[in-house]
Amino acid sequence: MTLLLRRAQWQIQAVVAFAEAGSLLFGMFDPLEKLKEYIGLQSVSADSAYRSEMLKTRDFVAGMFREMGLGVEIVDTKGHPIVVARRTGPASWPHVVIYGHYDVQPVDPIELWETEPFVATEKDGRLYGRGAADNKGPQMAHIAAVAELLEEYPELPLRLTFVIEGEEEIGSPNLLPLLEERQEELSEADFVLLSDTLSPSAEQIAVTVGLRGIVEMEFELVGPNSDLHSGLYGGAVYNPLQAMAEVCASLHTPDNRVNVPGFYDDVTEVEDWEREELKRLGSDEEVYKASLGVEALHPHAGYTPFEAIRYLPTLEFNGMWGGYQGEGSKTIVPAKAQAKITCRLVGQMDPAKIGKLVADTIRSRVPAGIRIDFRMGHSGVPYLVVPPDRPNTPQNQPPRLAQAFRATDRAINEVFGRPPLFLREGGSIPIIADVKRVLGLDSVMIGLFLPEDNLHAPNESMVVGVLKKGTEVSKRILKEISGIY
Repeated sequence: MTLLLRRAQWQIQAVVAFAEAGSLLFGMFDPLEKLKEYIGLQSVSADSAYRSEMLKTRDFVAGMFREMGLGVEIVDTKGHPIVVARRTGPASWPHVVIYGHYDVQPVDPIELWETEPFVATEKDGRLYGRGAADNKGPQMAHIAAVAELLEEYPELPLRLTFVIEGEEEIGSPNLLPLLEERQEELSEADFVLLSDTLSPSAEQIAVTVGLRGIVEMEFELVGPNSDLHSGLYGGAVYNPLQAMAEVCASLHTPDNRVNVPGFYDDVTEVEDWEREELKRLGSDEEVYKASLGVEALHPHAGYTPFEAIRYLPTLEFNGMWGGYQGEGSKTIVPAKAQAKITCRLVGQMDPAKIGKLVADTIRSRVPAGIRIDFRMGHSGVPYLVVPPDRPNTPQNQPPRLAQAFRATDRAINEVFGRPPLFLREGGSIPIIADVKRVLGLDSVMIGLFLPEDNLHAPNESMVVGVLKKGTEVSKRILKEISGIY
């Protein structure tokens, strides 16, 4: 189907949705109450047992957009569906893509929850429930902002495309194909707006300008063809667990530098303005240690811990196991040992290159008598966008992207009473770099969850005040982009 025919179809869908919504078109829901319903849907993408709940959540999201008068398309994939909602208009209008995801993490360990994970519970200024902060709550801020804007300004000169996927928590395997298929349509947009990143506190909002890339890998070391009696064979056969410990220990130097030849070759220098911005955060290492429950920190030499988690690459052991794990003792030389590793990447680091460097290094350090089976996992490249008015701002930065960053700065300052910090974040959202590569679009990422919100953990929650202020911020940004002051 050509882009022209698609546009005609979307416009018809929008008109039908408008007519069906009637007098309830806008002002039809309280965002907080709607968010409570949203949290009540058990949209765990990683577990096939929740397939029916995923479909219910898809329909719930689509229904919200239809109530707002938007044209809605359900894009079926090999996995979970993607909901695309559009507000069309003349090509001269600005065009903003708003991204979010409706899937959530599993709730385990369930016994540590103080409330029911899928029953939204409002308590002490917070809304508790799985997905409250990641990503249903922050996403609702933008949905509510658009609903309120369209109620106030039915003729708002702004094109909108919502892309709400159902597989972010499992690596977004089917979003990239959608971007590639819809490249002609989506690349016409001016920028992407989303909130799936962190802010330091409810008072100090951060706009994320950089994300680390990632590459996953897993390997298994194999010794004898079965577990052996440690008394009969210990000392004669190389123990795979010993080999695993030795190999893994060799991957870092005592000052926490990754000991893989070529690992740092494509790391780029950090600009002075970024370091100054981070200083404004005013982080206290003692408070940081106390919050983590550790007595000492171990950053790369020459960097503070707060710089290290943003500006440097890492090699982390995510899991290591082998041998007997049950109660009591079992005197064996185990046949196998396994480990999982992720590397976070910065600058111009390429996931495929780094994956090969690490794999080759590990293979070269495996002792004789031990075999290795190596498997690569998912990956994503680093992402960095430079706001306007910085020494390294690209000269050809699109005017509407620059306008969006300035509008974001003003809106957060006015609503939260403090200017935002423009910071890199240590986490990875691989699809953001894919959006840049495939569509040529940069992203404005406003952090609406906090360190204490317990993402991916029991007792996840979101501050209700942040939701309300975030809605107002989003609304002001979109108004300014539309030319309404």
